[in-house]
Amino acid sequence: MPQDFRCDCPFTSALDILGDKWMLVIVKQMLVEGKETFKDFTESEEAIATNILSTKLKLLEEVGIIIKTKRPGNKKTNLYLLTDMGLALTPILVELASWSDSHLRGLNPSIVDGEAMELMRRDKAAFASALEQNYRAKLASMVYE
Repeated sequence: MPQDFRCDCPFTSALDILGDKWMLVIVKQMLVEGKETFKDFTESEEAIATNILSTKLKLLEEVGIIIKTKRPGNKKTNLYLLTDMGLALTPILVELASWSDSHLRGLNPSIVDGEAMELMRRDKAAFASALEQNYRAKLASMVYE
């Protein structure tokens, strides 16, 4: 299914794919929380409706941000995994988290704090790199199960 874009602006084109309230949440859940099955996503605290989740996963797959595959050793379970294109969103997610930490904590005092946030505050690039490396290591270990 071809994607419709509003115009030729790269910023607007990115928002045409990622600009709703669920797309980056799903990518974050995969990268940071290790979610990989439909059930994993439905059990998250963000409480995405199953019909919306299904639609968003299909779109993320169609545009190449994720792939859908089967779990090694269990061909019944679908896995959703980030592609290189999806992993390239890591620095963007870290920047959004940093911006939120700096500017939204007063509006939402329950924003998580702790060791991970301290690491991010100290060195966003290293934090993003570590997230990506951890995800890639997880993918590599799946191949050899």
